[in-house]
Formats: sequence, structure tokens, C-alpha cells
Amino acid sequence: MAPREVNAYDFDNTIFRGDSTARFLAFLLRRKPALARYVFVWAWAAAKYALRITDKTCMKQKIYSVFSRVEDMDALVEEFWKKNASRVKRFYLERRRPDDVVISASPEFLLRGICADLGVGLLIASRVDPLTGGYDGANCHGEEKVLRLREEAPDVSIGEFYSDSHSDDPMARIAEKAFLVKGDRILDWQ
Repeated sequence: MAPREVNAYDFDNTIFRGDSTARFLAFLLRRKPALARYVFVWAWAAAKYALRITDKTCMKQKIYSVFSRVEDMDALVEEFWKKNASRVKRFYLERRRPDDVVISASPEFLLRGICADLGVGLLIASRVDPLTGGYDGANCHGEEKVLRLREEAPDVSIGEFYSDSHSDDPMARIAEKAFLVKGDRILDWQ
């Protein structure tokens, strides 16, 4: 049987204007000011990543460890999307299909509701526990996106792929056609 062809999209800075995780962390700080004391932990984790002492998954897990201090995560995620759903780009709203795949490094629990509201067929994202910030597996980034796609949807091929970053070159290589999203401009992948 021939693979089912779908279109796939990165989320942050592709169909969403900005980085949803960074915006969510800033939102958490506004709603829970006591979490500001963790900003130094975040900075240290980012510095260790920049110095290549640790990998991206470890860095993000350290940053997300603040989630263990948040009791009402589901309600906060819902409130966040009420304020940020309008940041979904028009180009996606105009071309979305019910069999679309969104594949993102952002936490799955953060994107689940907005992707359901958008009618996305399949969400593949970083498996992060919203209660602890711990990862189940690797950060869904770069080559990991291809591995996760093959694991979760082995019956699909990618007709069109959209992303804002060349870190998604592995996904672009398996797509029939790939596009680079720069703001509101859609460019051929180079």
C-alpha cells in the first residue's frame, strides 16, 4: 500500500508567530512571580548548553523543572492559549488540512490544545511531563523529528514541509517540497 501523503509543519516561528515555549515561560513568570528565583537556574542551564557541557534535552529539562512548582498547569495552559491563539499565522489558517502533521520541539502538553483547536491531524512534540518538567525521550529537534515521525506515523510521506529553521533540514530532505517561513514570507527551501 502506498504511503498516505500529508503536509507537515514546524510550530514555533512557522505557524505560530514567536516561540510558544519562551512565551509560556514568560507568562508563567507573570502569573507566578515567585518563580522568578529560577531565572538564574535557567541562565546556568543555557550557559552550560552554550559551552557544550550539556545537550539541549538536559538544558530544557533543567529549565522545565520549574513546572514542579506549578499546581494549576492545565488551567494556565488554557489561559495562555486564550491570550495567544491569535498569534497563529494567516498562511496556516488558509491552507490547513485535517491530516496535517505538526512536529515541534515544544512540549506536547503545551501544544495539544491549540493543535486540537486548529484541527491538526497529528501532533508530534517533545514528551515533557507537565508536573515535573522531565522528558520521556529526546527533545524533538533536528533528526529526532524524522525518527519520531517514522515511529508515530510510519504510513505517511511528506508532500510539503514548512519550517523557519535549517535545523529542520532532516525533515526538509524527506519532503517532496520544503518551504522556509520567514515572518509572513514563504520561500523555497535553499
